[in-house]
Amino acid sequence: MRIVARIGRAHGLRGEVTVQVHTDSPEERFTPGTEFATEPDRGPLVLRSARLHQQTYLLGFEGVTDRNAAEALRNTRLLHDEDDVEDEIDDGGWYEKDLLGLTVVLTDGSVLGEVSALHTREVQDLLEVRLSDGREVLIPFVEEIVPEVDEEAGRVVVDPPPGLLELGD
Repeated sequence: MRIVARIGRAHGLRGEVTVQVHTDSPEERFTPGTEFATEPDRGPLVLRSARLHQQTYLLGFEGVTDRNAAEALRNTRLLHDEDDVEDEIDDGGWYEKDLLGLTVVLTDGSVLGEVSALHTREVQDLLEVRLSDGREVLIPFVEEIVPEVDEEAGRVVVDPPPGLLELGD
């Protein structure tokens, strides 16, 4: 199973949710009637509606008819059979599940923290890193700042520009 999206906030009053997309072809994946397995397991969700609103996909599911029911789905991952999904990361991209928990180190090898999320964005993706002191920082997931991802070694090497890790202090 592959992660197709992660459910975000409820949108409106009729049970729609925002999603963080993890597929290169959302228009093919988000068709009414499509059934998604879920993680954590909340039973299959059947897509009732899908629309793009201000560059964000809004999805509605059968049986989810109000804001409270939609909010209860927050952070649920939508999964789809790998056989039904083309290889969507031929361009060297990453799925959040591949990165979660990897140790983040600076170029000198000192431990910074661990990957706690991947935020996919239109312009560039962002790695969310939980620092050793408990703070969370967002690091642009671009080659100049993240020169190496080594899944086998369980680490991500980052070379942040001065001040990036202090933002939000």
